[in-house]
Amino acid sequence: MSVERNLPIIRERKQTILAGDAALIAEQKKAGKLTARERVACLLDQASFVELDALNADAGVVTGYGTIDGNPVYVYAQDFTVGGGAVGEKHARKVLKVMDMAEKTGAPIVAMLDSAGAKLDEGVQALNAYAMIAAKATELSGVVPQVALILGPCGGTASVIAQIADVTVQSKNGQLFVNGPLVVSAATGKKVDMKEIAGSEASHKSGAAMLVTETDEEAAAMARKLIGMLPVNNMDEAVYPETDDLNREIPQFNAIDTVDDIRDVIAAVVDNGDYIELYSEFAPSMVTALGKIGGRTVCFIANQPNKDEGRLTVYGCKKAARLASFADVFSIPVVTFVDSLGMKISGAPQGELARAGASLLYALSENSAPRVAVITGQAIGMGYASMASRAVADMVYAWPGTVISAVSAPIAAQLLYADQMDGADDPIARRAELEQKYSDDVADGVNAAKLGYVDDVIEPAVTRQMIASALEMLAGKREAKIAKKHGNLPL
Repeated sequence: MSVERNLPIIRERKQTILAGDAALIAEQKKAGKLTARERVACLLDQASFVELDALNADAGVVTGYGTIDGNPVYVYAQDFTVGGGAVGEKHARKVLKVMDMAEKTGAPIVAMLDSAGAKLDEGVQALNAYAMIAAKATELSGVVPQVALILGPCGGTASVIAQIADVTVQSKNGQLFVNGPLVVSAATGKKVDMKEIAGSEASHKSGAAMLVTETDEEAAAMARKLIGMLPVNNMDEAVYPETDDLNREIPQFNAIDTVDDIRDVIAAVVDNGDYIELYSEFAPSMVTALGKIGGRTVCFIANQPNKDEGRLTVYGCKKAARLASFADVFSIPVVTFVDSLGMKISGAPQGELARAGASLLYALSENSAPRVAVITGQAIGMGYASMASRAVADMVYAWPGTVISAVSAPIAAQLLYADQMDGADDPIARRAELEQKYSDDVADGVNAAKLGYVDDVIEPAVTRQMIASALEMLAGKREAKIAKKHGNLPL
């Protein structure tokens, strides 16, 4: 039989394989989930997907490449309609192939995770398959952006792979867990269900999912937006055409006491008010976000004054340190907004607080990308040292009336002026007077500027302009680091 006569048969067999099992696809749809190829189609530019190893369909994963806004992206989407998307040797081989290609070509990779787990009949081969994917994701970390979409079950070692990714997005259909509800219930003696321990709301609150969405389509759209904001690899820059006036003022803020929610400041500063907040339900006294200023992607790390007075918590420091590290590997500038009374006093052992504070200070001081700090209120103790000091910022600005001190003004006044308070005719008025004296004479931002620790005391309205100017000036920043393999991050 000639090759020409074989072609129709080959096409028919290929179409049969690609079509999949109709009954299983119907179950996927009934669960409110898209199929693997539909998810890929939502993610990539129209008609840009090129599937690899398509005839190796029983591996339970769809792999290939395409474009997002014209830029190349690699993708693998676990196919729950084929053996529950279970991971085995063939599954891993397909995934590792596209990961290798992403590394060689310097293009981002998106993982769409929806799997029942390891192929039990493969035993140790399946376990090794998971470990190889995790190891490759580790190797790619800091080389190309990795985005993980949790769109179905993602348990055990798969949950670890998701956490290695730079950004993790979970839809309401996703479940992220190490131990399932039966194991947790048996261990705790309390009956729990999958949604309670592994649903998108639980993952968001625990910090396992940086972003959550309602549907698969929304998760794919979020991945598109993220990829569109990030550099294609660690040798590129995330700079795009300007779409907003760099000289635009933000007159709604005219004093330090006009800020209740720091996210309002971030929205006012970024181009067109558009930003992505990461970990919004996790450690809310710290806000982390991605946005653009003058077309340049920026990572924002900010204290939230309406949550625990912006105090640094164990988890708040960890989430900020994670974003600072992410920004560093892709040379994304960091802007910190500082309004904190320092470390949280209660709620965690002092050792944990010390390690968390060390993680944040370590991550920001090690960061070699442009760093700009804006003190919008109080910068007390570790709040100043880890987020606005010369150790962690190239440029430091302060709004009028800011307080920079080792301790808050009331505590400082008590320690320094106790003798002047004793015997006062009006103790309350005298205390307030001495607190103000300390703030004005010692801790005021103007005094820090005179000493060179603050570059300028600026009007809040020109904050966007000053940050944009600083980032432009720092765009060519280069630092010579001491030769070493890597530092030992405090965890």
